[in-house]
Amino acid sequence: MKSAPVAIRPLAASDEAEWRRLWRAYLDFYETELPEAVYAATFARNLDPAVTDRLCLVAETGGRLVGLVHVIWHAHNWRLEQVCYLQDLYVDEGARGTGAGRALIEAVYAEADRRGTPAVYWMTQDFNATARRLYDRVAKVTPFVKYSR
Repeated sequence: MKSAPVAIRPLAASDEAEWRRLWRAYLDFYETELPEAVYAATFARNLDPAVTDRLCLVAETGGRLVGLVHVIWHAHNWRLEQVCYLQDLYVDEGARGTGAGRALIEAVYAEADRRGTPAVYWMTQDFNATARRLYDRVAKVTPFVKYSR
């Protein structure tokens, strides 16, 4: 059985319940809980046209959201142009293997190119084997190790 095509589009105000469901599942995977104020502020920033350093795209199939990506643009001391940080990427377990994850990443690449921001980067945990199989096909792994305070 062929799956329905995946459409990538910007987040809309009417997506809030589905966006929350997807982001909560993403955060659960990383064993992270956030207060309601963070959900509300993040959703609002993602919709605010005055906030140009952030972007949220969603993957939709069959009239239902199956994935999301959160992106942040920021300055970089080694470049004249900004860089693009793909902060959160999540696809529902039932939609994995449909091309939704790749489509979200490619949409980020296209938007980064449109903005003149060729450098796109992200992180994942080393045990995230499912996602890393995709990432290894669409990007190159770097030798950097993340430290955090």
